[in-house]
Amino acid sequence: MFEDSLIESGNRLSTKRFSTTILSFLLQVGLIGVLILIPLIYTDALPKTQLMTFLVAPPPPPPPPPPPAAAVKVVKVQSEVINGQLRTPTKIPQKVQMIKEEEAPPDLGTGGVPGGVPGGIPGGSTGGVMGGILSSTPVAVPKVATPQRVRVSTGVATGLLLRKVQPSYPPLAKAARIQGHVLLQAEISKDGTIQNLQLISGHPMLAPAAIEAVKQWRYKPYLLNGEPVAVETQVDVIFSLSGG
Repeated sequence: MFEDSLIESGNRLSTKRFSTTILSFLLQVGLIGVLILIPLIYTDALPKTQLMTFLVAPPPPPPPPPPPAAAVKVVKVQSEVINGQLRTPTKIPQKVQMIKEEEAPPDLGTGGVPGGVPGGIPGGSTGGVMGGILSSTPVAVPKVATPQRVRVSTGVATGLLLRKVQPSYPPLAKAARIQGHVLLQAEISKDGTIQNLQLISGHPMLAPAAIEAVKQWRYKPYLLNGEPVAVETQVDVIFSLSGG
């Protein structure tokens, strides 16, 4: 009887242990599955900053330092001349002497001149044979052709004026109190007479009197390279009621 009770209790204990083991295994598997699924479902809860640091590539290594510059050693060599020989001095001289060579006298030859050919004759020319040839040959200066007509300013033409005839004031213009300047384009011939008068500006009532007066003006011939030439210029005639 006692033996049967032990056998019966042994079977129950083994059955309970097996069921407990299976239940514990299932709970552990379920817990591990939950731990795996939670990060996959709730991704916002993951530490993004830490994950991004894992994805960033590390910075490149710094460049190697440049090699040190090679030291250049400058060797100063001082020398001096003793007895016609060049040697390295043992100390720095306190005073440097300048060697001045005497200039050789000019070779004048026999009765020649400075720069002449040795053995030249008295009264030779400076520079030798070539100098004598160049100095004795006359140089022809090309003559520039003198133009037939030139243009000068009003001031230059005024300086050449010999006779000036004052224009008569038109009575109608004087009665109408008209005054002002009359500017004319004129050509002074080689003999100093006025030719080709043309009106540039001025009142129509004053222009005829100005043209008639300027036709009687006389000028000195304008010389260019010693020859008289015709001149183009402008003549300004002033009409003033005050008489100035």
